[in-house]
Amino acid sequence: MKGVIFDWDGVVIDSSAQHERSWELLAEEIGKPLPEGHFLKGFGKKNNVIIPELLNWSHDPAQIAALGERKEELYRELVHASGVHILPGARELLSALIEAGIPRSVGSSTPRSNLDTIFAATGLGAFFDAVVCGDDVTKGKPAPDVFLLAASKLGLLPEDCLVIEDAHVGIQAARSAGMLVLAVATTNPLADLQYADAAVQSLAEVTPDFLANVSKSNA
Repeated sequence: MKGVIFDWDGVVIDSSAQHERSWELLAEEIGKPLPEGHFLKGFGKKNNVIIPELLNWSHDPAQIAALGERKEELYRELVHASGVHILPGARELLSALIEAGIPRSVGSSTPRSNLDTIFAATGLGAFFDAVVCGDDVTKGKPAPDVFLLAASKLGLLPEDCLVIEDAHVGIQAARSAGMLVLAVATTNPLADLQYADAAVQSLAEVTPDFLANVSKSNA
């Protein structure tokens, strides 16, 4: 392992409540229903997949884009109002990786405007050498594009990177990219994450040595 790629929501920050609420607010605005279980099914996917395929709200590209942007506007309003919670161990692990000289990237489906909002509020942007988000790729997770671009921005081969993920589609994307993946049980139960190369309850359990051991045991 020469570099680490972090998913964002559910790995570095806990913003699930704001994301779920923003979908509810948007549904109220436009008078559309939300299918039961939609949030967990869509977690980690881009809005241009969620809106037509999971919600069946629209199949018009322009309307899908407008709805997706409005949803994220509502999310950012909620973040500004209530703040955001950095998950246990995230800042400490990032600091330890910096001290160890291990490059770090964000690899997320979230729009860049959301990342910029959180970076401004928390200062977390300073912990990363590269940032790749949903705006940077055409195909979102479970396609591997986000992670492949992140590896490229770090100047590393895919096989030299380890991904930290919480969502099933993200784990699938990391595997498709040919990368090792550590799953964190913030969104899904630990028992459901055993197809990752390793799984932990929290990043508070993780150190650079732990990540190195994951790499060695799966070499």
